[in-house]
This record gives sequence, structure tokens and C-alpha cells, in this order.
Amino acid sequence: MRKTYLTAALALLSLTGVAGAQKPRVVIATGGIGGVYYYYGTVMAEILSKHAGVDATAIQTAASVDNILLVTEKSDPSRNTYYCGLILPESGLLAYTGQLDRFKDKPATKLRTLFATYPNYLQIVTTKGAGTVLQNLAGKRISLGAPGSGTEIEANLVLQAAKIPLTKFSKVERLGANESAQALADGTIDAYFWSGGLPTGSIAELSQTLARKGKQIDFIAVPQKGPIAGAFEKAFPGLADVRTLDKKVYGSARSVQTLAFWNSFSCSSEMPADLAYNITKATFEHLPELTASVQSAKDTTVANALRLSTSKVPYHEGALKFFKK
Repeated sequence: MRKTYLTAALALLSLTGVAGAQKPRVVIATGGIGGVYYYYGTVMAEILSKHAGVDATAIQTAASVDNILLVTEKSDPSRNTYYCGLILPESGLLAYTGQLDRFKDKPATKLRTLFATYPNYLQIVTTKGAGTVLQNLAGKRISLGAPGSGTEIEANLVLQAAKIPLTKFSKVERLGANESAQALADGTIDAYFWSGGLPTGSIAELSQTLARKGKQIDFIAVPQKGPIAGAFEKAFPGLADVRTLDKKVYGSARSVQTLAFWNSFSCSSEMPADLAYNITKATFEHLPELTASVQSAKDTTVANALRLSTSKVPYHEGALKFFKK
């Protein structure tokens, strides 16, 4: 009998040891299909599963705000489960400081940056002849991006800076990347906002679709010396700059200046330092696997990784350990 109990006890200890040795589970919150977040996060999950000693998966979301909520509220050390996510820096800052409505009562103070990834270009997509400045869109039908997304936040901030109320538009939709592109192709909207890397797949496909219909894709400009760029620099110093969206990227009617923001790959402060270190290390030691699949990832480099250090959102100590080695 005692031998039976001993055997059972040893078996239980064995099972407990196996459970205790289970890999950490890392869930990467991305964005909608058709945007760079989705593809970047999917490849990141493959890299981390192979090289970081974790069981990583990527999930589709509505992007930045959803991702912040998942990272800060769903990470669970007791289950060895941690969420990471791609996040626009101004969304992260506003959530961290409680300036977004969804974080007013509970600021996202657990949010931590692992590294800057690549610049998101604010792409205000339209067709040739629709106008060259935001004011030309008054009276037209627009989409601001998916509800709760970083794109929607940026769109509203841009319109506020330009002093254009939503009442100036004949219709205001809140559609994701693919849905907005389809709506413009179908003629049910005249323009839409999108914040994403270059090239964004859904916009590239839209350009081809419009060309087949005898139309040409175009973009609204946000000039370096204009009031919108100035307002963003004042509100988010160091987080945004003005870059050129070259007409060669999508075969558009012209090159335009627009805002660009460095995305962050973020996690929770509850993530152990060694895990944050391993994730960061695996990423930067296997960048060719990322850049081979995601063109925007060419800007994910050690030299660019600390670009968000001017933000109030702190870097995770585990990531800083890697960069300071």
C-alpha cells in the first residue's frame, strides 16, 4: 500500500514538474487584416516561438487601443500568460496618462515599451481630383478607421488641429483597413484615414483596383510647415515627424508630405525581466526572418529601438538590459 502511495506521489511530483516547466504563453495583439500590424505580429509570433523559449500566437484586433487593453489587463503571471502588442505612440501616451476616455478612470500605467518598430505613415487616402488639402474633403464621405483604433485617434486629432468638425462631412464611417479600401473602391466613401507602414497591402490593392476603373489613387497632404504638423509636435514632442509619402509607393498622383509615428512593440510591467530580455534578444538576433516577410520591418533595428525614449511611457527593464549590454 505504501509503495502504491509512493508511486502516486512521485507521479504527481513529475506532473507538477512538467507543469512548472511549461513555456510562457505570449499572445501578440496585432490589427486588422490588410494592415502591417497583422503581418508584423504574425511573423513575430513565429520568431518568438522558435527562438525565445515561449509559446507565441498572434491575434487580430482593432489595433492600438484594443492592444493596450489586452496588454495591461489580460496579462496574467499566475497563468504564465503575457500579452504583447503593436501600438501607436500617441495612443500609448494618452492611455498611460489617462487622457483617453477608455482609460480615464484607470490609466494604463502597466504599459511598457520593448522597442520601437517602424514608422506609421498617416495616409489620408482618396482619388485624384478629390482635393489636395483636408479642407477639400468638407461635405464629402469619409472613414476615420476602426472604432477604438489608433487610426481613429489620429484622425480625430488631425481634424481637431485643422479645426474641421465632423459635422462638416456628409457621412462619417468607422471602418478598418480592408473595409475602408473596399468602400473607396465601391464609391461609397470619398476618402479615409489610415495609419500604417509602407506599403500597406490593402492600399496597394486599392491602387490597382482604381487603375482598372480608370481612376488614380491620391493622398491628402499634411505639410511640414502647416498647422497640423505644428499642433502634433506641440502635443507629442519627439513622437512624430513629417516625412514624404513618395508617389512610387502606390503609383499615386503625386508625392505628399505627411505625419509619421514610430510604433512600439509593447508589453506589461508584469512581464518578468528575463522574459522581456529573451523576447527582445530573439527579435534582434533574427531580424532577417522578419524583414523577409514584412517590408516595413527594415526600420526595426537596434539603432531605432530606443526612439520612443522621449515618451512618458517607460521601457521595460528587460528590454533595456539587452540594449545596454
